[in-house]
Amino acid sequence: MRKLICLLAFAGLTACGGGGGGVAGPQPGSTACSVDGQKQFVLDNLYAWYLWNDLLPAGINIADFASAEELVFEVTRQFGPQDASGNPIDLFSSVGSLVADQEFFGEGKFEGFGFSWRFADQAQTDFRITRTFAGSPADVGGLDRGQQVLSLNTRTVADIAAAEGVSAFFAANETVNFEVQPLVGAIFTSSITKAIVTIDPIPQWRIIDKGNGRNVGYLELSTFISTANAELDTVFAAFVAAGVTEVILDLRYNGGGLVNTSELLGDYFGGFVAQNLVFSSTEFNADRAAVNNSTRLLARLGNSLNLSQLVVIATRGTASASELVTNGMIPHVDVAIVGDRTFGKPVGQIGLDFCDKILRPTSFKLANALGDGDYFDGLPVDCPATDDLSFAIGADLDPNMIAAMSYLDTSTCPVASTVPGNQLKSAEPSRALEPERHRPPHRELIDAY
Repeated sequence: MRKLICLLAFAGLTACGGGGGGVAGPQPGSTACSVDGQKQFVLDNLYAWYLWNDLLPAGINIADFASAEELVFEVTRQFGPQDASGNPIDLFSSVGSLVADQEFFGEGKFEGFGFSWRFADQAQTDFRITRTFAGSPADVGGLDRGQQVLSLNTRTVADIAAAEGVSAFFAANETVNFEVQPLVGAIFTSSITKAIVTIDPIPQWRIIDKGNGRNVGYLELSTFISTANAELDTVFAAFVAAGVTEVILDLRYNGGGLVNTSELLGDYFGGFVAQNLVFSSTEFNADRAAVNNSTRLLARLGNSLNLSQLVVIATRGTASASELVTNGMIPHVDVAIVGDRTFGKPVGQIGLDFCDKILRPTSFKLANALGDGDYFDGLPVDCPATDDLSFAIGADLDPNMIAAMSYLDTSTCPVASTVPGNQLKSAEPSRALEPERHRPPHRELIDAY
């Protein structure tokens, strides 16, 4: 059975990718791919691979569930671990499309509108665009950061949120007519149709000249996918050539991705200063521990930095592989988080492909060299800062950049802004790029992509 290992932030994703090998699961057309066969495959592998399989009762009846998708969703939420309030901790286990998985993690492609969003108010009426991907239908249709969406197909956002939910609305519609209030100018409408979107995993990077030979590297990473790997080497080659020892890593909307890409980034950050020291440890359930537990050491690459300080820009939507890199570097260099605390996902999924689908049970937990890994409440913020949608991501006057540079310059943080409106602290996870794939757990979260 092929095992695909990834770190993903939210349930319902279009899947993970990575190395593997072994025997494939049941294939389309076989009797094992009947509805009951799929449910049995999922249940068997939850008993085998689920991180908290000791909590699963014996004798779960597949007849109690309509599909494999429903089985994994209900079983893990009902029997998996819960927080102090009785809410399920595991919001991540799911079944998804194998094709979509391979396209996303192998090619950085998915079908959608190509934007991310969040509500700017607790009442869920102020719908704001946080970003669009270049060349996506949303980008071509005029959507941009900071804009307020007033209505969708002539229905108010408040009406949709109170009825089926915004994410379900996007899932049900291939073409949507957006009524939009830009930050400056008149209200406009735009009809936007889903299409194949290609993600640039590194939207921007630059070297900031601070004078007197001091250069600071800035890197925005939108997601951890394999198409980022070659570009990361280009970026770090430039950082090394410029003598960069301080880096601002912008992960504010990064919900996770591939383990091997996060490990590669760890090598660029820590391979020079912490070669052969522990980056992370991975622990499976008791039945799998002897064979599958592992420790990842930092490896020195040709363009590994002589890093002294790392500032991570985060929001409540910064999750999973993003947290792995941040937590993994804390024992080795001076690390600060600016913006807001992270989401809190110190666990990951393997992927087991079957019948043109992929099962992704939460199967392992992670810790850094200090053994710290129980951050289900998120990694704490050091320098609070607002995600001001009126500024471009990473702009000089972006409050997160001001906080990051303040920390690098003085080891102190500026006073956090509390101005309402677009200047929001991310009190809830940012809605990521694919709201149309949302399947609500106990609280409204959105797919990583």
